[in-house]
Amino acid sequence: MTRVKTFVTLTLLGGLAVVLPIAIFILLFQWLFGQISELVAPAVAWLEAHTDFKDTLAKLAVIVLMLGGCFVIGLLVKTSVGRWLHRHLDHWLGRLAPGYNTIKELVLQFIGGGAGEGVLSGPVARVRIHGPDHPLSVTAIVTSRHPNGDYTVYVPTAPVPTSGLVYHVPAGCVEILPEVTVEAAMKSIVACGAGSGSLLVPKERF
Repeated sequence: MTRVKTFVTLTLLGGLAVVLPIAIFILLFQWLFGQISELVAPAVAWLEAHTDFKDTLAKLAVIVLMLGGCFVIGLLVKTSVGRWLHRHLDHWLGRLAPGYNTIKELVLQFIGGGAGEGVLSGPVARVRIHGPDHPLSVTAIVTSRHPNGDYTVYVPTAPVPTSGLVYHVPAGCVEILPEVTVEAAMKSIVACGAGSGSLLVPKERF
């Protein structure tokens, strides 16, 4: 009886391990698609009225057009004329739109802003937040380096890495892990530390 119970339990858990990630992914996709659909609703209504695109196809077409527009703008700001226009647009929006500069700084800090700093630009590090001689260490992402050699690091919380803590630590407490990508570190954090062994083994210096 015990063997049957164990078999059923393990089989059920195995099935859940396959089904749950797929189900959660589908639910997240539906939620995200719903949020985007609300934002693009006016454009979708216009597209449905003037073309043969209807409902979901119209929404997808608008989203693709928006992404294409972002790509074109990205190409434009790489040119001298585009940089000049962007600089002046930033200047006037900063003066006329309250809160624009704050939002811009938040976005640039998150994606890196092209200055090598930011959450997505890394690098990943192993940090001893209680001092270089303390055995406790955490997985962190270096978000800023200071002229005196100190670091500012972001320590994501598991399993939701979008929330976390910010620490300002001396260089002696930081071990940069150049072989570990931000994506790999985030994957381990979302999994509540599962897989950390393979991330930290290659260069075990502590």
